[in-house]
Amino acid sequence: MDERPPAAEAPAGRYRREESAAERLDRNWNELLQETRVLQTGSQILAAFLVALPFQDRFEDLDALQVGWYLGLLLLALLIVALLLTPVGMHRRLFRQRVKDEMVKTANTLLRTAILLLGLLLSGVAVFVIDVVLSRGIAVGTGVVLLALMGGLLVLLPHRIARRAHG
Repeated sequence: MDERPPAAEAPAGRYRREESAAERLDRNWNELLQETRVLQTGSQILAAFLVALPFQDRFEDLDALQVGWYLGLLLLALLIVALLLTPVGMHRRLFRQRVKDEMVKTANTLLRTAILLLGLLLSGVAVFVIDVVLSRGIAVGTGVVLLALMGGLLVLLPHRIARRAHG
């Protein structure tokens, strides 16, 4: 018979898991891999789009700033893909070597970095497209708004939730 108290008896907003350290690491690792899978698809599609862009006829019409911006976006997209592939590579290389605790910590750092860079990439792609389609002024204004929005959603919101939960 299960003698653990029901979750409803835990303090408001808090709950406890009854799991061993190994079970917690397995759960954390699986959650990280699921989140990585979600991010990989979109970032790989965006990177593929950027890789193919120079082969379009209109690419020759870009000015020097746009070409430089494009190259920066391409390198950023490829870096994000590499960051998101690293946990999978780590798992294959370190399989059965009993270092899951370090893999979880490292994968968490890689994933957090990739998420922040992906917010930067999305803002940068919007600036690039709007610069080409409309104007540089509108592109810069949109980029500032998107960066603020990404910062709010990806940094400030989680910080606020953590502070409320622990404070």
